[in-house]
Amino acid sequence: MASADIRPFLDALDEPAMVIDRGIVRIANQAARELLGAAIEGNDVRLAIRHPQALEHILPGAAGDVDITGIGQFGRPWTLSIRTIDDRMLLVRLIDRSAAIAAEKMRVDFVANASHELRTPLSTILGYSETLADQADLDGEHRAKFGSIIRGEAKRMLRIIEDLMSLSRIEAVRFVTPADRVSVAEVAASAVEGACRIAGANQCSIRLDVEQDLPAILGDHAQLMQLLDNLLSNAVRYACEREDCAIRVSAIRDDGWIRLAVADNGPGIPRDHLRRVTERFYRVDAARSRESGGTGLGLAIVKHIVERHKGSLDILSTVGEGTEVVVRLPVAA
Repeated sequence: MASADIRPFLDALDEPAMVIDRGIVRIANQAARELLGAAIEGNDVRLAIRHPQALEHILPGAAGDVDITGIGQFGRPWTLSIRTIDDRMLLVRLIDRSAAIAAEKMRVDFVANASHELRTPLSTILGYSETLADQADLDGEHRAKFGSIIRGEAKRMLRIIEDLMSLSRIEAVRFVTPADRVSVAEVAASAVEGACRIAGANQCSIRLDVEQDLPAILGDHAQLMQLLDNLLSNAVRYACEREDCAIRVSAIRDDGWIRLAVADNGPGIPRDHLRRVTERFYRVDAARSRESGGTGLGLAIVKHIVERHKGSLDILSTVGEGTEVVVRLPVAA
């Protein structure tokens, strides 16, 4: 087969690919030239790929796959795929493994974090329940105190499990576009009514400002309720600490979008934390979050719901002044 006949196939590949003819790079697609150099065609493969481990597999001319690191960029992981075309030529591809490794790391971290979050209250429950079981002469006051602690930690575990299940359900349908027509005004009104019943909400004012005649959006009503419930719960949890604290929920039309925002005048979030607050189990103040009943999953759930609805999420915050979470959702056609 002539090299010219192969070029269109190589150019159609996204990953770096080359045809090696007896140690010479005959053809390299654009991705390979960008990675290894624009002038690699016609040169010895040992000059194009200066990687001993890769050359150990390419030069003998045997087909196979091997995972290697460091071609073109320090630490970058690849699968080196070698296939024979005929008795002279090899097809060599470099398949980027960065995304797969990142996804695996995310999965491992998630399992580790979830295990830690569940292990902490479980250890407390076991410790106090063993004390109750072993000490028959424990007075009523201590029994009531220990029972209250066990109940509180069990509820905390239940909240974590419920949020994990919510994340799982959202991810299961993330590629299914919501098709129901939903009134953002009705969702916002229901969420504000529910927020007024959250513990601590009586210490601050919650105001709802919704533009008249807002158009509907295509959405999942239950998920949008959960989105607002989570944002309002966070605002109540962290902002309702002083007499003049206030929360404002607003919804307006912004061209082809509905701009939904929850703003408070609480303590705010330091700038270096803002980019990570939507990560699972990430907390700005871990101790305070746990004491107030937070699971560290609320904003992660919000992020996934927004993504499923093809919207955008912005978190604006100034320490000492407050936080505003802005969600934009596309108007139904």
